[in-house]
Amino acid sequence: MSWKGALQPIKENPMFKDLLKRVDHVYKTKTVYPPKEALFKAFEITPFENVKIVILGQDPYHQPDQAMGLAFSVNRHVRVPPSLKNIYKELCDDLEARIPNHGDLTKLAKEGVLLLNTTLSVEEGRPGSHKNIGWGWFTDEVIKVLSNDKTPKVFLLWGNHSISKESLIDEKTHLVLKAPHPSPLSVYRGFFGCKHFSKANQFLRENERVPVSFEV
Repeated sequence: MSWKGALQPIKENPMFKDLLKRVDHVYKTKTVYPPKEALFKAFEITPFENVKIVILGQDPYHQPDQAMGLAFSVNRHVRVPPSLKNIYKELCDDLEARIPNHGDLTKLAKEGVLLLNTTLSVEEGRPGSHKNIGWGWFTDEVIKVLSNDKTPKVFLLWGNHSISKESLIDEKTHLVLKAPHPSPLSVYRGFFGCKHFSKANQFLRENERVPVSFEV
């Protein structure tokens, strides 16, 4: 199945059409990130049939030139944000992965890691400003579609917001791994040392799927 087929029933729902109208309006009247053409970038880079791991973020970065359509990822020339630095540190400790000098996770997305924010847009300088615009309904439906697909996947839920989506996922088919958010405010409460990356790859191997290299 492709995203086109998987998302067709969602796109035909009047709620989705209303959502797009609201989003179009705010892009015309406010400074909104990411660029409008990057709103659905996560789906464009990671084909449905290639999804191995789903990492759920909350909403995009809200400062100029940071958000680029992938959760936790920033444009290559932008300073690596603190949460992503902590993700890199755990990757290094868990898999001895090289820590890159940039924050662009496009390569990871191409390997089958769907980097999905549950809210896909945000106004400049106003984190959470679009949480009630309708994106939550849309991304909940996306999570359900991914869960209903019987190809085993791993869902990485970091922080209370992402963990609240656990009930949407069929844990008989997929692996759900939970940890505190990698933010500096909570990273020492259990994100460091969670070893989610090695656990995810172990699950993929056990289900005859090619593991992710996590090279960024």
